[in-house]
Amino acid sequence: MTISADQEALIRRLYHAEKWRMGTIARELGVHHNTVARVLAEGVEPVACAQRPSRIDPFVPFLQATLVRFPRLCASRLHEMVRERGYIGSGSHFRHQVALLRPRPRAEANLRLRTLPGEQAQVDWAHFGHLKVGGAMRRLIAFVMVLSWSRMLFVRFFLDQKMPSFLRGHVEAFTAFGGAPRVALYDNLKSVVLERQGDAVRFHPTIVALASHYHFEPRPTAPARGNEKGRVERAIRYIRTAFFAGRTIRDVDHLNAQAKAWCEAEAAGRRCPADTTLTVAAAFAQERERLLPLPPDGFPTDERLEVQVGKTPYVRFDLNDYSVPHDRVRRTLTVLASLETVRIFDHQELVATHPRTFSRSEQIEDPEHVHALVETKRNARHSRGLDRLHHAVPQTRELMRRLAERGRNLGGSTATLLGLLDLYGAHEMSLAAREALEKDSPHPHSVRLVLERRARQRNLPPPVPVRLPPDPKIRNLVVKPHDLSGYDRLSDKETDDDDQP
Repeated sequence: MTISADQEALIRRLYHAEKWRMGTIARELGVHHNTVARVLAEGVEPVACAQRPSRIDPFVPFLQATLVRFPRLCASRLHEMVRERGYIGSGSHFRHQVALLRPRPRAEANLRLRTLPGEQAQVDWAHFGHLKVGGAMRRLIAFVMVLSWSRMLFVRFFLDQKMPSFLRGHVEAFTAFGGAPRVALYDNLKSVVLERQGDAVRFHPTIVALASHYHFEPRPTAPARGNEKGRVERAIRYIRTAFFAGRTIRDVDHLNAQAKAWCEAEAAGRRCPADTTLTVAAAFAQERERLLPLPPDGFPTDERLEVQVGKTPYVRFDLNDYSVPHDRVRRTLTVLASLETVRIFDHQELVATHPRTFSRSEQIEDPEHVHALVETKRNARHSRGLDRLHHAVPQTRELMRRLAERGRNLGGSTATLLGLLDLYGAHEMSLAAREALEKDSPHPHSVRLVLERRARQRNLPPPVPVRLPPDPKIRNLVVKPHDLSGYDRLSDKETDDDDQP
């Protein structure tokens, strides 16, 4: 606020001669208190105040010398070091002082990196939160590859960050581009770099095999040189804001279908930074001719794992159990898993094939495996019935436990509950079992009464059980109904005989 010289003089007189407070002056003259403070501060020489001594002062030379040698040493470690030398001050004040003493790195200018068409692609992982898959909460990870000259994007979402997914990302990206670049630039990922000492790099043997198959050179960036792969970093930010934000996700396949369409349409329609007269799609059409041709055969990307089969004929893979033939127990088998299929081998023999699930704690079974086991071991029938009950109606676990405590026949109870499950379904069985437990009546007949009562309340007819043996002779048997009128004639004849004297 600008005021006149007369007002400034009046402010100084009221403050110094009349001893008014600054707030009173501001209120009476109708000016802002900051204006009053500015007028009173003008023309006043600052008075140097003596700085109070601090407990850290004797240790400043030691801290400066240590930070010169180790500029990134954390404040907590420095605090322990000075405490051993007699410092008794608080940690918060010490951290503040260390921040003031720590040498600042020099600002460094970066060169703008330019590449030729088909020369380089930049690759990285990006984390996009978590995705619920069945009973499992999986990490949602994006594999991102961008061609450095045309800025053509490829993004593929996975549910893990393992080496098989890393390989699948490369293979699908090269297939989508129709060729491979001469150089693939990475951060120092564990999937790429096993060990590094300066410029000496020991690559992961699997990435070396992939590079040999597609004839490209894997090249890690220098440590702490994020600007060397700025194209993929900016591409990831672009994917987060322009594609992923606010998007509805049903499952990972649905998300990947949307990502593919977006890369080929919206992302390909933006301007190419290397040549602003072209779109990314037009620049990519020129760059595609410079890419390395793809080999005729693809690179194997299946996940391979050696698993030990215990007493039960199942192998544990990726949080789920997959059935195997019962004669393969107590053996070490090999699992080869793609994103769709889990194949299980005993040496070179394929013993089981299952669809893959990314949920958790599920049992994926081949009916032939279960049937062969039941036929081989008669006692397996009861446990198999319990297993079916527990999976279909989890409340029956507590029901059977209470039945066992009361000395009931578990075999007969299991058969009865299985029959009710076939008649009424898992949902009604769950409600009926829960009500029976709440009434402290853990018995199959109590469950039956609840089911029948619920059916009557909904005016449903009583269910009719249909159970046939597996024998095909019985299943294909045709029963012809007979004429029952002869029984009526017999009944009439007996009545006539009774009437005779």
